[in-house]
Amino acid sequence: MTRKFSLDPKLSRRRFLMVAGAAAGLGLTHRAAFAGTDVPVHRWRGIALGAEAEIRLIHPDKRAASRILRAAEAEISRLEAIFSLYREDSALVRLNREGSLAAPPLDLVSLLGTVGLVHSATGGAFDPTIQPLWSLYARHFVENPAAIEGPAPRKIAETLGHTGWYAVDFDADLICFSRSGMALTLNGIAQGYITDRIAALLKSHGISDVLVDIGEISALGRDRAGSDGWAVILDPGHSGEGEGVTLRDRAVASSARTGMLIGGDKSFGHILDPRTGLPVATDLAGVSVVAPTATLADGLSTAALVSGYDGLKASLSKFEGVSARALFETGEVRWLGKTG
Repeated sequence: MTRKFSLDPKLSRRRFLMVAGAAAGLGLTHRAAFAGTDVPVHRWRGIALGAEAEIRLIHPDKRAASRILRAAEAEISRLEAIFSLYREDSALVRLNREGSLAAPPLDLVSLLGTVGLVHSATGGAFDPTIQPLWSLYARHFVENPAAIEGPAPRKIAETLGHTGWYAVDFDADLICFSRSGMALTLNGIAQGYITDRIAALLKSHGISDVLVDIGEISALGRDRAGSDGWAVILDPGHSGEGEGVTLRDRAVASSARTGMLIGGDKSFGHILDPRTGLPVATDLAGVSVVAPTATLADGLSTAALVSGYDGLKASLSKFEGVSARALFETGEVRWLGKTG
């Protein structure tokens, strides 16, 4: 029987990079038939990146599999120390606090390179310098818990003056902001990056059949002999009527406008348009992007909710091997770039 994993990303996944006691969740889940033998499928489960996480890998040796999965857990912790917005000592928090970061971690520089690519491909719909706007909205609703309107237009306009991807300069030696009051949030792409890093780590240990689900999904190989890969269900809108797809050496990321709404009347969505400073209001309720990497899929799925269907279509045309399942507010579903 093909195992299915629900790609139903709760918005708590955007509350980022908190790893908790996951090693206790490591265990044997089932056995898969490979070359006429039963090969154990080992599972790591826990809380990673602020959400439920799971890794399933096929390996004949339980002790070796346990050691590999512990290495994956340690890698998640290492990356948390770079990307977390909730740890005062993380590289990202230090950059935001000081406005510059000398000798930055290579992972941060690498991810910023991909951010620039996605920002350009989406016409600015993806822009991690939106963090000051997030802070503005958070303060507004903390100070006005019953408010049914967002911050004053004047304050939004002022805050937009502290954003702009073009004002981020980076190389292997230094990351710095060229405008005052800037800050980054990588919540819309770092989860995919960490998923890719964990998948790469497992592959370096000789694992060829594994599913990594840390909010975004990377699927290598297949879940059993004779299958085409790993089966997942795409349901970013939490409709309960998702669509199953099979992934092999591919990744998928989903974003939805539901969940983590802010404001007294729950009318303010969790994704802000970096061009206007306002919560997004496009024709899409949710998007799942299938791509060669979870990093790219994550960034494109986040941007799609800002740019809408036409923007998603334009963005996907700039990449090879990328497809998307678009869920409209009306309930209609359309695929872009899907073959087979």
